[in-house]
Amino acid sequence: MILSVQYLYWLAGSLLLASAFVIVRDGRHPRRLFAAIFWSDLGLLFIAGDRMPPTVVGAQVLALSAIAACGGLRRSSPRRLPASVREASALRLGWKLLIPALAIPFCTLVGTMALGYTKIGIAFLHDAANTNLISFGIGCIVALGLACWLTRDTVVQAVRQSRELTDAVGWTLVLPQMLSMLGAMFQHTGVGNASAYLASHYIATDVRWVAVAVYCAGMAVFSMIMGGSAAAFPLMVAGIGVPVLVGTFHGNVAEIAALGTFSGYAGVLMTPMAAHFNLIPAALLELPDKYGVIRAQAPTAICVLVVNAVLLYFLM
Repeated sequence: MILSVQYLYWLAGSLLLASAFVIVRDGRHPRRLFAAIFWSDLGLLFIAGDRMPPTVVGAQVLALSAIAACGGLRRSSPRRLPASVREASALRLGWKLLIPALAIPFCTLVGTMALGYTKIGIAFLHDAANTNLISFGIGCIVALGLACWLTRDTVVQAVRQSRELTDAVGWTLVLPQMLSMLGAMFQHTGVGNASAYLASHYIATDVRWVAVAVYCAGMAVFSMIMGGSAAAFPLMVAGIGVPVLVGTFHGNVAEIAALGTFSGYAGVLMTPMAAHFNLIPAALLELPDKYGVIRAQAPTAICVLVVNAVLLYFLM
């Protein structure tokens, strides 16, 4: 194997370390020491986390949480070119600005379809199990080269802009990794079995509409806690879906799975834990209300959840 997914982690870690270096040199940053420690700590985890003792990694994660909780990631004043210069550059490039952005999905698609089992000599080009991720990483590198070529700028400027992006996103950049650990912990500690026990002993799940309501609402609630329905799905399927909806009411597995997952998506629309959907856009667009996206989506999400429960009741 020539290309390993580990190389992408090393590249991401190096970029975070470079961002920490830029931050520590920024005299105008209100929390430059804490912010530099945060991003350098995260960068080291990306580079060497798999070779560290679990206790050390856990201590670093706790340190990251403490820095974020104590307000150590306040945003610095961005250094930008004058608006007139930026507008003139945008008018000069026009539609060409879309080329780097479109290069990422294009390379990901081509790489996923063509490179999974490609060999150079006797060695596979990369791990077939991580084709999507490696192709995506290659697409990002290609997009960086195209952006530098189109804007006639350097990789150093790209690092500076990356630092501003991480500064704007803040602790929410770490949230997906934290939530993936939370989902794994829930599965290993038997939260699904606990949910099944509570539902069978304290809720009238022998009533069809009650079982459906608990299943859909549970999918939404667990998705809100863990920031995604992928981690919530096995918990609710093991706790309510299989033993009650399938075992007791003989429901259709495909409909239970599809509408349950869709109910989880309704929960994703209403939680700050799904930072990549709800908090990061607000930060990047500099909205005055960082929860404004959630407030706008909540009525739609509640309607979707109710409709899913009604459909599941009649269709399963």
